[in-house]
Amino acid sequence: MSHAAHELPPAEPAAASKGTIRVLQLYPRDMNIYGDWGNALVLAQRLRWHGYTPELLEYDVGDEFPADVDLIVGGGGQDSGQLVIQDDLLSRASALKQLAEDGTPMLVICGLYQLFGKFFKTRTGSVIPGIGVLDIETHGTDERLIGNVTVSSVEFGSILGYENHSGQTSLGPGVEPLGTTAKGTGNNSSDGQEGARYKNIVASYLHGSLLPKNPALADFLIRTAAERKFGSFTPGTPDDRFAALAREHAARRPR
Repeated sequence: MSHAAHELPPAEPAAASKGTIRVLQLYPRDMNIYGDWGNALVLAQRLRWHGYTPELLEYDVGDEFPADVDLIVGGGGQDSGQLVIQDDLLSRASALKQLAEDGTPMLVICGLYQLFGKFFKTRTGSVIPGIGVLDIETHGTDERLIGNVTVSSVEFGSILGYENHSGQTSLGPGVEPLGTTAKGTGNNSSDGQEGARYKNIVASYLHGSLLPKNPALADFLIRTAAERKFGSFTPGTPDDRFAALAREHAARRPR
């Protein structure tokens, strides 16, 4: 008896990749306290859904800084983590400034958001110099800003996340806020703003990780990286079911 009728049809060949996007995670060893590595993982998966090949790179203190980076992400850390990386980060300031001015898309969260600014002055008065990519300054306080946050953004719609920081950041005229807080505190306890935008940089205090619940932000970074590298971006068909569920649950959480 022939078994031909039960044979599976040949698998369709995988679609050709639209190209490789190199994603660099800054200081994952010391600046990943709230699961910010999840942002890089989301970018990798969404790149695949959009038809690109992700290449995830890591840069820690003392490493050789990789060339030809298309997209940069960096997370948060305790004050001790910031002290560990500060000298190395300062040594990379020129390269990071050049990448920023050239339009490289970047996502910097909490501690690296602060250190991309002018300085972070701790509660005890010591000053951790930043690299000056962003026109911001941060002052440590005795007040800790903790809880779920909803941000209203003209560019990205509703952004959902979680904040936990005692540093309070003020924006200078060289940057725009990412959005305004509909729930939660944001950059500081006085002006109702959250995060910062400059060139193709998205900076924020929001952990969670941020990108799993905010695919519009992830796709902005991916689209920008693809357009810069290949001249155009044609979206694929991402599976946003879990992102939608996560957003529904996050929006219902109390402060």
